[in-house]
Amino acid sequence: MKVVNSWGGGSFLLWTLVVQLVLCGSGVYATDSTKSCELLNESDSERKVLSRLESLAHKNFTAETKTGADSYTYVFQLCGDAGGIPGAGLVQLDNKKPDSKPTVVGLYNATQAIGGSDWVMLIYNNGDRYDAHCSKEKRRAMIMISCNKKVAVGQLKVEAEDRQRLQDCFYLFELDSSAMCEAVESHISAGSIILIIGLCLLAVYLIGGFLYQRLIVGAKGMEQFPNYAFWVEVGNMTADGCDFVCRSRNRENAPAYRGVATEPLEEEPEERDDHLLPM
Repeated sequence: MKVVNSWGGGSFLLWTLVVQLVLCGSGVYATDSTKSCELLNESDSERKVLSRLESLAHKNFTAETKTGADSYTYVFQLCGDAGGIPGAGLVQLDNKKPDSKPTVVGLYNATQAIGGSDWVMLIYNNGDRYDAHCSKEKRRAMIMISCNKKVAVGQLKVEAEDRQRLQDCFYLFELDSSAMCEAVESHISAGSIILIIGLCLLAVYLIGGFLYQRLIVGAKGMEQFPNYAFWVEVGNMTADGCDFVCRSRNRENAPAYRGVATEPLEEEPEERDDHLLPM
């Protein structure tokens, strides 16, 4: 009975693994969340710009603004239903009328994306029509997403609502994110790598040799320096090598003249010849 249960559990795990592999192969586990956005004019360049915003997809961002007696809350979501409203990429909520219907500023199925090196301008079109402004055209939301290395995702800000024109009115928002910053590639030359390795080896040699001399050998003072006797003689050996290579004369030849001895000569004993004189 135990064997049957074990076999059944193993078969279940095996089939689960097979199903997961099939689903992954069929694309069910797709990770490109920005594909939910539909571009007004499908193009590879705009789709590539949208892919840079992948880390911000399906997250709600809110901002509040007050203009005179009016107070509004804006909810923005990248390629998702903002405020739970299907198809809405950005909505406006009237804080004075919480029971009123939210105003859809832009739809994510009518998206435009323009990008630079460290910014992306996301445009949601085909929002609700104005009541008495901008020739009653459809609302449009423009979200400027800029590089800011200090924050992963910043606070959504309302910059302006331009509705004092006959057409092409828009809502302008700003959002900072480090996702817009270009990754800085580090280029280390071969010489730098060799220098770093050399410095590491030198540090290991000095620290390891110092510890060995102090703890194992029991050296004190300057003798704790590894191979102290060798390094003391390096200067002399270098001078001897330079002298051997660079000098052209043979220093073993005797000089052409003998110099005067600087040491005083020993005085010879004075001969006494007094005995030779006639008495």
